[in-house]
Amino acid sequence: MTRKSLYHALSVDHDEEDKNRGFIHYVTPPPPAAIASSILERNQGKEILPGFESLDYEDVENTVYRSDVAALTPWGSVKYSTIKWFICLMIGAITAGAAFAVNFGVENIAGFKFWATLTTMEHAGYFPSFLLYSCINGVLVLGSVLVTVFIGPAAAGSGISEVKAYLNGVDVPGIFHFNTLVAKLVGAMGTVSGGLAIGKEGPFVHAGAGIAAIVSQGGPSHLRIPWFQSMWNDSDRIDMVACGAAAGVAAAFRSPVGGVLFVFEELTSRWKHQLLWLMFFTTAIVSVVVRIFMKACVDNSCGFFGSGGFIIFEIAEGQDNYEAYELLPVLLLGVVGGLLGSSFITLNAKLATWRKTKVVPRWGVRGKICEAVLVSLLTSIVSFGLPFMVPCQPCPLDTSTCPRLDNSHSGNFVSFGCRSKNQYNDLATIFFNTQDDAIRNLFSSQTKREYTVTTLIIFVTCYYFLAVVTYGISCPTGLFVPSILCGAAYGRLVGIFVADLQRHRHIDEGTYALLGAASFLGGSMRLTMSACVMLLELTNNLALLPLIMLVLLVAKVVGDGTGVKNIYEVLMDVKGLPFLPPQPEGFTKHVTVKECCSHPAVTLSRVEQVRHLIHILSSYSHNCFPVIDSSQGTVSAPGLSDIDTPRQQKQQPVLGIVLRQHLMVLLSSRKALQSTPQISAESSRMATAFRVADFSKPVSSDGLTLQDLHLLAGDMDMFVDLGPYVNPSYYVVHEDASLSKAYALFRTLGLRHLCVIRRTKDVVGIITRKDLLPDQVEGHFEQGLGQYTTDGIAMTAASASTPHVNGESSKAASTKPSRRSSITGAS
Repeated sequence: MTRKSLYHALSVDHDEEDKNRGFIHYVTPPPPAAIASSILERNQGKEILPGFESLDYEDVENTVYRSDVAALTPWGSVKYSTIKWFICLMIGAITAGAAFAVNFGVENIAGFKFWATLTTMEHAGYFPSFLLYSCINGVLVLGSVLVTVFIGPAAAGSGISEVKAYLNGVDVPGIFHFNTLVAKLVGAMGTVSGGLAIGKEGPFVHAGAGIAAIVSQGGPSHLRIPWFQSMWNDSDRIDMVACGAAAGVAAAFRSPVGGVLFVFEELTSRWKHQLLWLMFFTTAIVSVVVRIFMKACVDNSCGFFGSGGFIIFEIAEGQDNYEAYELLPVLLLGVVGGLLGSSFITLNAKLATWRKTKVVPRWGVRGKICEAVLVSLLTSIVSFGLPFMVPCQPCPLDTSTCPRLDNSHSGNFVSFGCRSKNQYNDLATIFFNTQDDAIRNLFSSQTKREYTVTTLIIFVTCYYFLAVVTYGISCPTGLFVPSILCGAAYGRLVGIFVADLQRHRHIDEGTYALLGAASFLGGSMRLTMSACVMLLELTNNLALLPLIMLVLLVAKVVGDGTGVKNIYEVLMDVKGLPFLPPQPEGFTKHVTVKECCSHPAVTLSRVEQVRHLIHILSSYSHNCFPVIDSSQGTVSAPGLSDIDTPRQQKQQPVLGIVLRQHLMVLLSSRKALQSTPQISAESSRMATAFRVADFSKPVSSDGLTLQDLHLLAGDMDMFVDLGPYVNPSYYVVHEDASLSKAYALFRTLGLRHLCVIRRTKDVVGIITRKDLLPDQVEGHFEQGLGQYTTDGIAMTAASASTPHVNGESSKAASTKPSRRSSITGAS
């Protein structure tokens, strides 16, 4: 089905069908990429949208919420802000400590591996050293995949695509569980020290977000501290997750500003000014704590761990200016980076689809484990065998540390199978170093012809395909380091050619290595601002700012021109995550919401019998139910025919919507049950016994299910007045609105549901910009607070004195309305 035929199919007149329908429908979030491709895949029998739920960004302005707001004192506001900043401090400190621990483990394990391999080669020969090298790598990768598969399956991959989907409004199950965090950190340590062609920087982003989600809730789901109840909502939780992701980047790259920009440019979909300050504060804490840890490891007091534990590549003596003719090779680097990045994404996406459709269904866990071990063996063969393909190079005359002494685990000039004491193997110098040291060697300045053309070509080709195969196995894997390594290698190759053409000019190969790394980052991840700032913070060389900006822009333009999305959005499509891109497809302007909404809506009356609620919840998986105003405010006990058939809507006013999670909490607590189907003020007073936090579900969990309800036999004949728990300020859109407008509402406001209504006749009023000014709003409430209940029962904040569950009174501390209570407390 083409998009043109899809447009004709969606444009069929449905007026006759709508005559018998209710006047309210749902608009569900559009599919992740193109609606046309989504429908086509469904027609082919593929389920591309598994059971993912959306987050509840907006406040449910029911009686419970307004009671909490009315009871908020000035001290409560100060306490809320203090808790939020304190959580950011904890996120920064814990993320920095976790990053230091992972780097400490990687440096010591990898350092011991390289020392043992090279020492065995000197005393026992090549084959025993290869067996030792491959066995160490295999054990490390095997341990990583076992931890991932059996402890935290959601820790596989980099996790950035899942975090990006979460910040877009998708509640991805399991990504922020404590066991996932443990598997992420331990698994990243094993895979990176095991020599795989992946990095630990991507997993740090997921780990930082996981730390933020757990800390903001007061601990794991089963050990949550009630002191953090004010943060038990999706709106605050997503702010903390964004701060954690920025902290992960800052800890991995020692780039605090780059971390903030990375979240702003690549991850978050909803930007708030306060979030900028929170993230900046968090990354500043990361920088301070990382520096403290680094100071503790001076003078080789941490074993093999040294300054190379964190990526920082200062280019102090590199090329500080450039000529006009150098713009041509810089543009060439941008084009090459865009093309290689797009081809990498395409190949890796096909491989990920093959894993998902062929390997996992057929082999399951055994297939994941065997694949990881085979990739480890392949990487060991390549990294150990390829250095024998290139001849050893004579040591530079101006250095005294060639070859590297005592089989050290870091530095240049590795003597790998060289017969002369004054020779080194340049390809082994890249492979037999930690990734951070390998990048530092490629970026190094004043090192002309330290790497030959043959070596760089072999390394780029082999490492590129190793990264394609490795990225996506069932282990924590990152893409930043492979992108930087591949880009630095072919960038240095271009630098050699430019230096040969301009022998009388000062051309530094390390400068072109940096530009090559920027081009591959721009081509594969389509990063611009954040990548530019991160590279500048890494190298401490502002003189290269114009060239880095240019190469990033060219790489992004070329990559976008190929029609391939960035790696994280492609992986979200492969995983079926319903991600909403910034802009909808063009044809959505020609499609109305009436033609795409889910209908008919399953509705509830204001007062419902428990038996009927259980039936509706068990029969439908909807997470939102419109509540209609039944005749005279009561409803009789339904018969069998009513239970077997969903209640159809009539032309009755809609009180609002109620969420499935709220219904489950009401049934689980049994506090809102009443013996008669009557509406009274008592039900509203009972609603003030709840707190907003009581209706929140733990992070990355499914919340309450029907199996969690423990109702008594007599409870099935009881009733629930849903009026106090209904959200009356739900968002609606008229049936003739375009789907692109509904898309913009979903994307901008972070909605979970959008009700489609028919045309209405009456206009109550019009809101303009001046009506939203605080002073203008306060003028309407000079005589006191308005009603804050949502069920039609007149109850002001001053009259609400029913105690909460925790014993605190809900009565406002002052009879004079504050600005916040005046605005949000009015109905």
